[in-house]
Amino acid sequence: MHKDPAITESYFSEERDMYLRTAMLPFALLCLATSCFAFSCKQSPGALVQIDVGAGQVFGVNSDDDIFTWYGQEWHQVTGKLTHVTVGSAGVWGVNTHNQIYKLVAGDWTNVPGVLKQIDAGGDQFVAGVHKENSPYCLLKKNTIGYTQASDSANWVQLPGAMKYYSCGPISCWGVNHNDEIYVRKGVFPNACSGDVDWQHISGSLSMIEVGSDGSVYGVNSNGDIYQRSSVSCDLPEGESWSQVPVFAGQAKHVSYDLGHLWVVLKSGDIHDCTK
Repeated sequence: MHKDPAITESYFSEERDMYLRTAMLPFALLCLATSCFAFSCKQSPGALVQIDVGAGQVFGVNSDDDIFTWYGQEWHQVTGKLTHVTVGSAGVWGVNTHNQIYKLVAGDWTNVPGVLKQIDAGGDQFVAGVHKENSPYCLLKKNTIGYTQASDSANWVQLPGAMKYYSCGPISCWGVNHNDEIYVRKGVFPNACSGDVDWQHISGSLSMIEVGSDGSVYGVNSNGDIYQRSSVSCDLPEGESWSQVPVFAGQAKHVSYDLGHLWVVLKSGDIHDCTK
């Protein structure tokens, strides 16, 4: 994986400004502040260690690296082995125990050049993730949507800093480092996925973080408590404050949010689908 020099100078160009004025307009209606935290949760069968939801789909992996997807009110196993799986507008992607990257193409896992230990497809048709050495990377829309075979190009863009978990949505990307410090990266676009020059530090402490398809931000701290970032909007991508979600205090391990459903994986492996 390497930094693409052809992209570096384009982020502050007139083309990017035009994109801001046009392509981001459809997201305006999605970027409303959220303040309701009353969830009703229903346990789903099975056990997982990681889950990801996006574009109306649910995927997860268990402790044996088996892959599952949820539909018809039950889990269906997907061929292959992954340690982390993700689904979003860029498709279904994953990484295995050797940090190899794969995209699901026509029902088969196709290898993608690069090395990541965690991956996220929640951005606006771009993919992001963390290298095994903790460097964050992203892959532009032109490489994600059109990637169909191993011979296709994948020009990963390296971001500054070090993160252990990195997740993107339609208006921003969020990450946490090895100290559980939280950072947000604004100004992200399909053709300029690295966003603004600098990270913005956000108060609080989380061990993992996920951005929903509507820009909602959820995370879990080292104690197993779930938090949501309040007042996230197009005008205020960083939001205002953290509010604890009053479910499974001290028990949560992983969360992901899409279309009104907060999926929670507990430390025990139990899976819960929570709705407002």
